[in-house]
Amino acid sequence: MPVDPGRRTERLSVVVPAFGEATNLRRLIPRLFQATASLDVLEIIVVDDHSHDDTLDVVRALAAEDPRVRGLRLARNSGSHLAILCGLRAARGDAAVVLAADGQDPPEFVPELAARWREGAQIVWAVRARREGVNFATRLFSRLYYFSMNRLSSVRLPPSGADFFLVDRRVVDALASIPEHSVSLFALLGSLGFRQVEVAYTKEARHHGRSKWTLRKKVRLFMDSLLGFSTLPLRLATAVGFLYAAAGFVYAALLVTNKLTGGRLFGAVPVTGFAALMTVLLISTGTILVVLGIFGEYLWRALEEVRGRPRFLIEESVNMDRDPS
Repeated sequence: MPVDPGRRTERLSVVVPAFGEATNLRRLIPRLFQATASLDVLEIIVVDDHSHDDTLDVVRALAAEDPRVRGLRLARNSGSHLAILCGLRAARGDAAVVLAADGQDPPEFVPELAARWREGAQIVWAVRARREGVNFATRLFSRLYYFSMNRLSSVRLPPSGADFFLVDRRVVDALASIPEHSVSLFALLGSLGFRQVEVAYTKEARHHGRSKWTLRKKVRLFMDSLLGFSTLPLRLATAVGFLYAAAGFVYAALLVTNKLTGGRLFGAVPVTGFAALMTVLLISTGTILVVLGIFGEYLWRALEEVRGRPRFLIEESVNMDRDPS
């Protein structure tokens, strides 16, 4: 497509993380090419997050049909966020669009994201105005996650959620320079700054198969997001410690006062109370263990960064040595 010399270059990379999405990829990639026919799409990078189906075979077949399709297969399942980071690190376009392989993010919306980018935005969020084919529990968890992040951390994210976005080349380079392991990509994007805008869209129902986004993965994402961008858990642990200490000192002072006044506060205190003692011990011990667990989560993340192990390893690549020009 001819490009106006007075306008910024608009060569786009499209990153598609995929885990067990062979059937959906066969539908998505042709639809993506058709939807972006008016744009200068440099490449479509499919990152196979170590799928157990024939996702990589599908990528090979699509790459044979169109050399703009490229593929990376991770050596182990690393999660969608690291798969996206892997794809962005390999992207060579002036901007990169990220959308899911399950077909829920409509490729027809990519030109709208590109238009906002050409207007000067460096991060364009496709915000979910409506979600099709998801139950109430899923919507509730999503709302709680974004509400909690916006209230409890320094990050500001679209309240209704977004996992379909476009990032400028400068943002891609900034992400590539950050070596963090346990991190929420969306929270990281929200914390970077740059010029960010939001565009509402309808997230479609999954075309085929079931979502791999399990409750365990959702909880892990929440923990990574909160612990990575907030000191609130540590402050709460400190507050609980002060509360227990204050309650202990106050109770001790009351007991001494009661003794000196001949039992005018509580009366004669008999040497009994096994049930009360066990209750206090169980509550206090449980609280201490929770606080230690919070400290342990922060320490583990610090150890993970210090060790310097690679965030992901690439097992195989498809068409990655092609000259994009």
